[in-house]
Order: sequence, then C-alpha cells, then structure tokens
Amino acid sequence: MAFNHYAKIKAILMLQTPGWYIKIIHEPTASKKFNGEVRKYDHYYRMYDYQNQPIKYCKFQQLDRLSNILQIPAAELPVFE
Repeated sequence: MAFNHYAKIKAILMLQTPGWYIKIIHEPTASKKFNGEVRKYDHYYRMYDYQNQPIKYCKFQQLDRLSNILQIPAAELPVFE
C-alpha cells in the first residue's frame, strides 16, 4: 500500500479537539509524486488547531483530496484566507 498523506491528516484530525480550521497560504509550493513528477501550485493549505497553532504534518495542496478522504464536501470545510 502506498503512503497517503491525506489519510495521515485524517488520522491526526481524529485526535484533535474540535475547532480546527484550514488556512489558505498564497505562496508557491510543489509536491513530488511517486513517479517522480513534480506538480507546482500557486498556494497551499495549512491546518490549525482551536488554539490557532499549526497542526504538525497538516500542510497540503489539494483541498478536494482532503474533502474526499474526510467525506465532507469541500464547501463545508472551515477554510479561511
């Protein structure tokens, strides 16, 4: 089974106190796929806990993939600028 960063985020969120949220960071970033392909993005997302502290390992680029694994519509995720 391949490593799935989004599944790891889901497991981390299950241990979090309610009140976490997602912030969009308007800075360029890139991710490397298993086949070596590099995908570039003009922004990324970072998750924070209810105390406004960054949640370790919860930085990602694709909101739709997170939405899918959490089984929450993307429009219902707590995303802030």
